[in-house]
Amino acid sequence: MRRREFIAGLGAVVAASPVAALAQQSDRIRRIGVLIGGAENDPEAKAWVATFTLGLAELGWADGRNARIDVGWGAGSVSRIRTLAKELVARRPETILASGTPVTAALRQETQTIPIVFTLVGDPVGDGFVESLPRPGGNITGFISQEAAMAGKWLELLTEIAPAVKQAAFMFNPDTNSRGGAYFQPAFEVAARLLKVEPIAAPVRSDAEIETVINSLGRGPRGGLVVMSDSFVTAHRATPILLAARNNVPAVYSVSVFSRDGGLLSYGPDYKDIFRRAAPYVDRILRGAKPADLPVQLPTKYEMTVNLKTAKALGLAVPPSILLRADEVIE
Repeated sequence: MRRREFIAGLGAVVAASPVAALAQQSDRIRRIGVLIGGAENDPEAKAWVATFTLGLAELGWADGRNARIDVGWGAGSVSRIRTLAKELVARRPETILASGTPVTAALRQETQTIPIVFTLVGDPVGDGFVESLPRPGGNITGFISQEAAMAGKWLELLTEIAPAVKQAAFMFNPDTNSRGGAYFQPAFEVAARLLKVEPIAAPVRSDAEIETVINSLGRGPRGGLVVMSDSFVTAHRATPILLAARNNVPAVYSVSVFSRDGGLLSYGPDYKDIFRRAAPYVDRILRGAKPADLPVQLPTKYEMTVNLKTAKALGLAVPPSILLRADEVIE
């Protein structure tokens, strides 16, 4: 666990804020913990944290002035996440931002009193983090990243961009995905029946297992892949992207960074927007609000990214229906 320095120019933003001026009148340093499921060297994960800290700055909380922000990086490892959660709680922060299901679970195991605001969690009720979305009921609240119905949407997009697909694997890490992957599976299987595609459950816990799944799809007839959102797969995204290309397997992902890094197509919530929205919740808690009184919120901003270069390499013609809906087209 180490201190996270703010991005350049943050002090100027804070100084310009009237809320900041009020906050600076207090000599009290407020401790804020942040635990991210991803890796510190991942530019995407770093951008999420930067978005959150900028949001805090706009609300008057400046690192080194009236706040101290401790950031830990789990790098997609459940054991590392558990260790960091224990260390972070021992520091007794006044509130914690948790990113991902395994992070939230680890923190919940360590404390039932320190307020926690989660992001990038799929099923907070099913995983036991909150009693209900409108009334969380305990010390935890936050922002859902993916609704279960999205699994059907991803499969629909896969068959739209690659209509020859007749069997599709849905890849997830059962140790880091919502309810071990069971959150998404029913919607995926319903969509598969409607689309006349054979569904294949593909739990993975290592790069070697990712390779086994995708190599098998490449050898089989008309195989495709849907990659579910979880901290492990996102941290290891280079592996499915590379192997899908090598085995000529069309794949759809839930986070736009996959397509920017070479994946075929992605569709899902804007994660940076979720982190931006988390900052006011942390601010409200620091000013006296209780997580039990702050309802869990759903995503409000979605984005679709399609990589035409990858489509061409796979021999796919991207239909106009996708191009017209895409927020970003990579050529």
